[in-house]
Amino acid sequence: MYGNTDALDRFVQFLIGSAALFAFCFGFYMLIDPFGWYEFVDTVKATGPANAHFIRDIGLAYMGSGLLLGFAALHPGLRWGAAIVGNLWLFAHGLFHIYEVVSGICSTDVFWRDAPGVLGPPLLVFIAVIIQLARQRVSPVPLPKSAFVSVMRSMNEPYIDDLSKAGGFITEKFQHGMLLSGHRHHASAALLHMACLGSIRFEDCGPCVETVRHYALAEGLDPERVKKALAGKPESPEDALAYEFGAAIASGDLIQAAELGDEIEERFGREVRTELSLGAASVRIFPAMKRGLGYASACQIPLAA
Repeated sequence: MYGNTDALDRFVQFLIGSAALFAFCFGFYMLIDPFGWYEFVDTVKATGPANAHFIRDIGLAYMGSGLLLGFAALHPGLRWGAAIVGNLWLFAHGLFHIYEVVSGICSTDVFWRDAPGVLGPPLLVFIAVIIQLARQRVSPVPLPKSAFVSVMRSMNEPYIDDLSKAGGFITEKFQHGMLLSGHRHHASAALLHMACLGSIRFEDCGPCVETVRHYALAEGLDPERVKKALAGKPESPEDALAYEFGAAIASGDLIQAAELGDEIEERFGREVRTELSLGAASVRIFPAMKRGLGYASACQIPLAA
């Protein structure tokens, strides 16, 4: 879910980055040379005489949108909320132009000449965000609390209502914590998910195993491969290494965790060992929460493909 950037992620970055560059440069032009901008954008003359103060005001709004969109473009999966916020003014501006032409304030000729610059950038951002949401390559952090709670209820996570009622922004903080178990940059999807499966399987919590299994399948792991790991018969030596490493972390077996961790580091690097350790450690928060709140259930391994 939060793995390495792929080609479609890059395309999303390009869409948001293009809108960011346009908004910032357009606004900067308005700020430093308002009358030059007024002459350059021929259609604006139909709205009345130039006013340097108001042009600069609008330029600052454009630049603010551009900065927020630029921030979002660096990692749209984590910062899609910033993309939406940065797009609000651009989108509202576009709606206002539509209102003007519908109400007869603006001619259709002027509207269509303005449309590429007025409607194009916000549409690019919305397309980019929709792509990320459709691929489920998004962080839960920007979700409003009510939406996040609704999603977690649909996943049958019983402790979400306790978090929601606890106050102190605990639900929002929990959203940030959920990012840890899905992080990978150097590790392959298979290694990370095998470590997480080994860790969560040791916890003896069936619903949590099913959740981690779902994430593994969502990242393209073969169902049969996951099934074999959960049955205690990993498909390959690499799968077994990562799976047993995760189980050793969860069980508290210091010697085995150190030995397997050293082997992983020797074969794949310190960075991969770090990511597998983080995944195996952080995924345990879910069964730990259930045990603490009295929702724990014994494991029924989801072996079905």
